[in-house]
Amino acid sequence: MSGADESLLKFPTDLPVKVFGRNDAEFRAAVVAIIERHYGKAYTIAELPSKQAAYVSLTITVRAESRAQIDAVYRDFVACERILMAL
Repeated sequence: MSGADESLLKFPTDLPVKVFGRNDAEFRAAVVAIIERHYGKAYTIAELPSKQAAYVSLTITVRAESRAQIDAVYRDFVACERILMAL
């Protein structure tokens, strides 16, 4: 892609966001706080435990309205020490 405004996504769109972290209440609370700050209560969460019980992967499906909204969520995920990885 050559232009900064080009995107394969057409907005609004349902977007799955994946995060990985320690399997504890603090991780889940941090993820929910970030998602609700950007998307309100309109989301679903699916949980997939890892082979190591100490970690968990969450897939949060949100209704994204813009690329800027998606970028802001990822910046917050990266800044959160409880979130080890976000995709």
